[in-house]
Amino acid sequence: MKLSIIGSGYVGTTVAACFAELGHDVVNVDIDEDIVRSINAGNAPIHEPGLDELVETHAGDRLRATTDYEAVLDTDATFLALPTPSNEDGSIDLGAMKAAAASLGETLAAKDDYHLVVTKSTVVPTTTAEVIGPRIEEASGKTVGDDFDIAMNPEFLREGTAVEDFLGPDKIVLGASTERAFDCLDEIFAPLVERAGNPPVVKTGTSEAEMIKYANNAFLASKISLANDLANICKEFGVDSTEVLDAIGLDSRIGSSFLGAGLGWGGSCFPKDTAAIIAAARSRGYEPRVLQAAVDVNDEQPTRMLDLLADRFDPDGKRVAVLGLSFKPGTDDIRESRAIPLIQNLVEAGADVVGYDPVATENMREHFPDIDYASSAADALVDADAALVATDWDEFAALDSEFDEMRERVVIDGRRIVTRRDGLDYESLV
Repeated sequence: MKLSIIGSGYVGTTVAACFAELGHDVVNVDIDEDIVRSINAGNAPIHEPGLDELVETHAGDRLRATTDYEAVLDTDATFLALPTPSNEDGSIDLGAMKAAAASLGETLAAKDDYHLVVTKSTVVPTTTAEVIGPRIEEASGKTVGDDFDIAMNPEFLREGTAVEDFLGPDKIVLGASTERAFDCLDEIFAPLVERAGNPPVVKTGTSEAEMIKYANNAFLASKISLANDLANICKEFGVDSTEVLDAIGLDSRIGSSFLGAGLGWGGSCFPKDTAAIIAAARSRGYEPRVLQAAVDVNDEQPTRMLDLLADRFDPDGKRVAVLGLSFKPGTDDIRESRAIPLIQNLVEAGADVVGYDPVATENMREHFPDIDYASSAADALVDADAALVATDWDEFAALDSEFDEMRERVVIDGRRIVTRRDGLDYESLV
């Protein structure tokens, strides 16, 4: 099929490249000319394992990019993969989605044959039916259900494994209200279903599909926060939290995934999505107490880590290395990274901060231009009084004699990845 993807961020670029890998003809539409040039040159505009290879393979053949919405006219379906950032109250900002829906509608006014519009962005329940559809109708003069259909296909992509997640999904969720829309979605996803070995395909309404995405992320975020809460309790009793969490993970009702206790969750999804569903619930008069508690526990983990450092010394005037700047390994994304509150509080306390990350340094430099940045973990440790491990990159697990270059050799491990050794004042967060 011929598909158009509006937006070329983490989701849009990954989805476009993967659809091209599955045999569809795909065009990315984006307002950023640099991103368009990058894709057409065969270069992924973001750091994501496996994505460069797909873009390089299919660019100029089954994958291209443009700034012109007219490209939509030659496609059968359009996926809206645009950012939905948080407002101050946690609710989502639909500005980009509304603008894209209006532009898409204006373009579809000139299209005579059927078209399917699929929301790929994470939006709260009823958005596709009550915001996106009407915007397109107003701009196109066409009618949902007659001239075109709307649908919802939430993404479950983890940064660092997004390509793998798309091509090998646990489930595929398709939300629509007409058989014609489902037929089109079936045709789009048939190559993926076959390639992935027939994963479960959930067919439901658009609002249910929207809610499934939020429920999925809210549950996982809450699971991590509960693991952290339990690990914090373990620490108070001198109990090895890893042994406890590993053991409960053997229970089939619990499972071992997302039980890794530590500094907490960040990134583009969990913080934004939990905030959004909390705000949405409150807008309907319901207080989501468990979800709010999950957020509170997550927000407190960096403070607990800094308290462990303060037990050793006042950071004022001390050189502190922060190892790991991205919110998780395998990505250069620093959005809601747990390193950010660590660095912010250390700077405010008068510490001399040096940061290191294998791929996220430049992104963090835009956020904190005045701290030092090292070219390697070893360089970051030279003359440092303390090291705070914020991201569990594999290379930090291999550090050994590099710690000898530190002054006071204090290591506070937020991810329990560094090996305890003689000569280190080592303590894990949990």
